Amino acid sequence: MAIQRTKLLLFVCFLSYALSVLGGKSYYDILQVQRGASDDQIKRAYRKLALKYHPDKNQGNEEANKRFAEINNAYEVLSDSEKRNIYDRHGEEGLRQHAAGGGRGSGMNIQDIFRSFFHGGSEEEEEEKIVKGDDVIFELDATLEDLYMGGSLKVWREKNVLKSAPGKRRCNCRNEVYHKQIGPGMFQQMTEQVCEQCPNVKFEREGYFITVDIEKGMQDGQEVVFYEDGEPKIDGEAGDLKVRIRTAPHDRFRREGNDLHTTVTITLVQALAGFDKTIKHLDEHPVDISSKGITIPKEVRKFKGEGMPLHFSSKKGDLYVKFEVLFPTSLTEDQKTKIKAILG
Repeated sequence: MAIQRTKLLLFVCFLSYALSVLGGKSYYDILQVQRGASDDQIKRAYRKLALKYHPDKNQGNEEANKRFAEINNAYEVLSDSEKRNIYDRHGEEGLRQHAAGGGRGSGMNIQDIFRSFFHGGSEEEEEEKIVKGDDVIFELDATLEDLYMGGSLKVWREKNVLKSAPGKRRCNCRNEVYHKQIGPGMFQQMTEQVCEQCPNVKFEREGYFITVDIEKGMQDGQEVVFYEDGEPKIDGEAGDLKVRIRTAPHDRFRREGNDLHTTVTITLVQALAGFDKTIKHLDEHPVDISSKGITIPKEVRKFKGEGMPLHFSSKKGDLYVKFEVLFPTSLTEDQKTKIKAILG
């Protein structure tokens, strides 16, 4: 009895940690699968994501380790038919009540889940030799604000979907070798294609929204992958949908790698006598760009740590501000005399 209570306590702690890490994020979104995904689809999605974010590949990377924990927690629920059913019907609260009521837990930690899934095999050994459909790649413009703070975008997706059709079709075709006697004691090796009879299928076009999570600091060309959401393949595995991130033009800032560039216009008086000035950053926090000295036209000043966040890091790039000086279009004779007297 005491052992059961201990196991229950461990499972509740594990589940509480999972829920605190996920912060309300859907388990299906974390594994990048649709809500009605099959067990095989969930396993394949888990395999690819777990290999990508495994701590051995991302040493010292806290964000990657956090993602690895999320992936394992999501898989721990969705790979269990009982827990998945409770989650689908009642969400996270249902799982908490299930655990509190003595529901069974796996008793496995994150590394146990990973090892039990991969059986200690290498990444290369886990790559299956499966016929796949074509990958679908499209570029998505992300705002600098989303790339600075993180965000999500809903995108309409249309693709071919396999549906049942009348009749039968040849499937699972393979070449079988047999020997044909061509004379006394003489045989010839022959090859024959053998196929099974499977239910017929057809392609239909369907559309739906997908949610693309924009992570802080993502660079141009980085991809958000939705496994098996590309072009389907009859008797095979669908390709992947790859959303390639591209930075949308911004009206105030220009991005170069992890740095930001902007231009600020000041008056001639401000350039000569100094000025107090702030600019709004992408998240609306003020950046003090004041100067007590002289600012020459097209001068560039660096503001350390005010650039873009680095992907999967707490560090940030720098902000470079170029100052344009607005000269007066005309001066009176009296103004000219006074300027000459001041400047010598």
